[in-house]
Amino acid sequence: MESIWEKTCDSKKRPALKGHIQTDAVVIGAGMAGILTAWHLEQAGVRTVVLEADRIGGGQTRNTTAKITSQHGMFCHAFIEKKGEETARKYVQANQAAVEEYKKIVREEGIDCDLAESDSYVYSMDSEKLKQEAKAARRLGIDASLEEKIELPVFCAGALRFPGQAQFHPLKFVRALADGLTVYEDTQVRAVENNLVTTACGSVGADKIVFAVHFPFLNYPGMYFARMHQERSYVIALENAGKLHGMYIGDGRDALSFRQYDACILLGGQAHRTGENREGGCYDRLKEAAKQMYPESRVTACWSAQDCITSDGIPFIGNYAADQPDWFVATGFQKWGMSSAMVSAMLLKDRICGVKNPYAEIFDPSRFSAEEIPQLMKEGGKAVKGLTKRFFHLPSETAASLKRGHGAVVEAPQGKAGVYKTEEGRICQVDIVCPHMGCELSWNPQERSWDCPCHGSRFDFEGNLIDGPAQEGIYAGWSISEKQK
Repeated sequence: MESIWEKTCDSKKRPALKGHIQTDAVVIGAGMAGILTAWHLEQAGVRTVVLEADRIGGGQTRNTTAKITSQHGMFCHAFIEKKGEETARKYVQANQAAVEEYKKIVREEGIDCDLAESDSYVYSMDSEKLKQEAKAARRLGIDASLEEKIELPVFCAGALRFPGQAQFHPLKFVRALADGLTVYEDTQVRAVENNLVTTACGSVGADKIVFAVHFPFLNYPGMYFARMHQERSYVIALENAGKLHGMYIGDGRDALSFRQYDACILLGGQAHRTGENREGGCYDRLKEAAKQMYPESRVTACWSAQDCITSDGIPFIGNYAADQPDWFVATGFQKWGMSSAMVSAMLLKDRICGVKNPYAEIFDPSRFSAEEIPQLMKEGGKAVKGLTKRFFHLPSETAASLKRGHGAVVEAPQGKAGVYKTEEGRICQVDIVCPHMGCELSWNPQERSWDCPCHGSRFDFEGNLIDGPAQEGIYAGWSISEKQK
């Protein structure tokens, strides 16, 4: 499924790396965070190379809703309660600085990316909660206001408005910014050791190495696999649904998000942990909501996003690990990838250039607090469940019993396998064990993919890698016999 951004933006193909090169810094990953970090480093006089396994912006950047905002849901009051007012204020200031930096770059570089200033709203059914959030926002220095009426066709008690935010076309922006950078596409990193990055087609020696790969693929050091999980969310683009002037997100698990792009309203929601599917179909639920709110609308695009969620709700931006002082990381952006990508770029540029940044401490990956322990234990329990499922879960399906257009874990002579039967009756078999850390994969019928409930790796029905932290596919080592078919 192509996002509206992919449908409306072309880009030139970049060559893959060949041989060995030497540079000041290498950024692994050419998404929004990677390209912005490389651009800021180059602006500071640091020679930088970017390595991308696929295409520029071809990962999570192409699937964002592309809202550039310091308004991160109903978060101000809870953030103050958990982290204290000073930390909460710095978090907001860092993200608002990111919003302004986007505007500055677009203006000064003359980038045509449909950037438009827009107010951002969080709406809720709970009027008291809105008042509490408004009071907390003002304590943090935000010029927030309560609005009793909003332009959405939803029932709510009102909304909290953050002025001066923005929205844009992410692929137009990131690919334009990359034009002035050295980027190698189709160059998947295989290994990183000290100051050497090795790929299938060459290597890069660098004084500094930045991991901007959404979910770090090296488990040690850092142990990011134990400190984050991944969630999926879904978006549909609606034509003939009217026009919105603001960006909106609802309060609560099943609330919807809205924004305008060109003639379309982008309607999003239905979040769930990767590998744990929701009943009824997420796209179907969004389409049903659209039918009720905008009965004359037509769906022109559907797509989904994947987000890394940290234990304490703050991204990890800074040194990768204490014993690797020349490695840096940017991950755990929650559902706010655009502002977090810019925060990452500004923080990492300062860190690499030896400049003290007032916001660095709150994003430091080495931080730890007691409030994270319950969530860390929960993540550990999920991983154990995924690992033990391999040994104690007995499949109830066989390849023969599968209906066309369905997938499942089945029993094969050599053990359990993952099978998808196409509409034409072709059987696609894969290894059901995630190559990242050995968890058993789950079939995702909504997107016809095999998803890891432990750490969020995803594979298409033929076994090709879609999302990391896994670094390879799940191709079957055996075939199902004709008798089983």
